[in-house]
Amino acid sequence: MRVGILILPDQRWSVAADRWRRAESYGFAHVWTYDHIGWRDLIDGPWFDAVPTLTAAALATSRIRLGTMVASPHFRHPAHFAREITALDDICGGRLVIGVGAGGIAGYDNHVLGQRPLTPRGRVDRFTEFVELLDAILRGEPVTRHGEYYAVVDARSTPGCVQSPRVPFVVAATGPRSMRLAARYGAGWVTTGTRSDDVDGWWRTVSEMAHRFDDALDATGRDPSTVDRYLMLDPASPVYSLSSIEYFADAVGRAAEHGFTDTVTYWPRAAGWYAGDEAVLDAVATDILPHL
Repeated sequence: MRVGILILPDQRWSVAADRWRRAESYGFAHVWTYDHIGWRDLIDGPWFDAVPTLTAAALATSRIRLGTMVASPHFRHPAHFAREITALDDICGGRLVIGVGAGGIAGYDNHVLGQRPLTPRGRVDRFTEFVELLDAILRGEPVTRHGEYYAVVDARSTPGCVQSPRVPFVVAATGPRSMRLAARYGAGWVTTGTRSDDVDGWWRTVSEMAHRFDDALDATGRDPSTVDRYLMLDPASPVYSLSSIEYFADAVGRAAEHGFTDTVTYWPRAAGWYAGDEAVLDAVATDILPHL
């Protein structure tokens, strides 16, 4: 089991830099940040963009894998995003992972751009087009396409990614179509489960999602051993994973039992979303991570 941590981009770099360095020194396998123009009640700030944050993180670290969790089509175009990915992968020396998702039905990313929310079907249609086009551009050949949501003419990613054939995608998916997309294009699949009022109920949703992804892999003929499975421990669970070292250890163990290869916790914040005590994080780094 690999364990990663997500650091919200809600602090100036003078504060955040230490967190990214500590994530590496603690022994986490990967570290992520949100990719939003603004997020929930944190839109009043501070809030910083994912790409420059990851650029700074690449220069502040040397070994740990870095990524978006998750980039969405709400405000990113595949042609420009491919350029950003190519640059990031070069700067970090091939340590980049791109988490991608369809984007929420509503939220600040829609609101700030004055967009009309798409239907669930429209979101998956756009997401499919986004992933297919991003994949094609990052593989290096010039791409010209005219789709329903995106058009590109002679789009390129020269000199290409450090990683071959491109930066790996970790695809967020819950429904059958998006899960098939993950099975086809993903080096990994990521889920949060479904929000529940009790812990056991949440784990049941996690198990159901894992079985659905098994079906998607089977439908596409993908070897399950070639796809990593990521579980986000906090967004939908009623209990914060770093509420105690005992709870964290139990959560990681249960994730492994459900076939997940990777779990992701959240850096404790002083208040609000993912509020917690950094002493628990320190204890996890000392007592849990070295034994995984």
